[in-house]
Amino acid sequence: MDKIIIQIDGYAGKPILIDVTFKENKYPKKVVVFCHGFKGFKDWGPFNKIATYFAELDIVFVKFNFSYNGTTIGDPSSFGDLEAFGNNNFCKELDDLSLVLDWIESCKELKGEIDTSKISLFGHSRGGSIAMLKTAEDSRVANVIAWASPSNFLDRLPKGEKLEKWKKMNVAYIYNGRTKQNMPMYFQFYENCIANFDRLNIQNAVTNMSVPQLVVHGTDDPTVLLAEAENIKSWNTNTQLHIIDGANHVLGGFHPYDLENFPIHLQEAIDVTISFLKG
Repeated sequence: MDKIIIQIDGYAGKPILIDVTFKENKYPKKVVVFCHGFKGFKDWGPFNKIATYFAELDIVFVKFNFSYNGTTIGDPSSFGDLEAFGNNNFCKELDDLSLVLDWIESCKELKGEIDTSKISLFGHSRGGSIAMLKTAEDSRVANVIAWASPSNFLDRLPKGEKLEKWKKMNVAYIYNGRTKQNMPMYFQFYENCIANFDRLNIQNAVTNMSVPQLVVHGTDDPTVLLAEAENIKSWNTNTQLHIIDGANHVLGGFHPYDLENFPIHLQEAIDVTISFLKG
């Protein structure tokens, strides 16, 4: 299996770390661009194993760290730059994703290996929502896949006293149970959401989407409720919804990942995604 690891400049001054897993055979293949979620990174849990699995089926798998996700180039799987994490927002992620698509189109090492008319966006959780928003604003995307993704970003923003406290302090902290870090989110995040209300409207994006979409969601997801997937399905007849009975938010995945095989719910999500991509 071939692998390319490269860094490119992000939109807001920090680099984006990209890796591409593919089977080199000089045959133009479909390309999947994977977007990680909140408190996530490209190498979380089973993502590397998933990349290899797709590549073995002749799908080029591109994944990357959003430039402000809080990791660093030297240590891309730990949150060593909490200042960046605190200054991240949805628009930075959308703009980073544009740059990744630009890079794919111009990458010399992938010439002859990819079909740039067959680029799919694929994301987990917040990454799936970013993928949907980008699909609506970028004609290069042939289809989109969202696993366990929210249907509304703005509904999740705090209100009332919580919002006033955030504004006054300029920072709110999110506890990361896995790393035991208090991760900052600066008030710029809220301001960016309000200033870009239309761009971040997932319902509008999905409603106006003209390409096929697959939404995969577990019945036992406590983080993003199944109702959000049902909302997405209701907005566009091109949306396929696949519900996995008993699956949680990470579909049985965990970090660090050390299993030979995929957990049953994750395997089901992968199988339905491959089937969707193969058309």
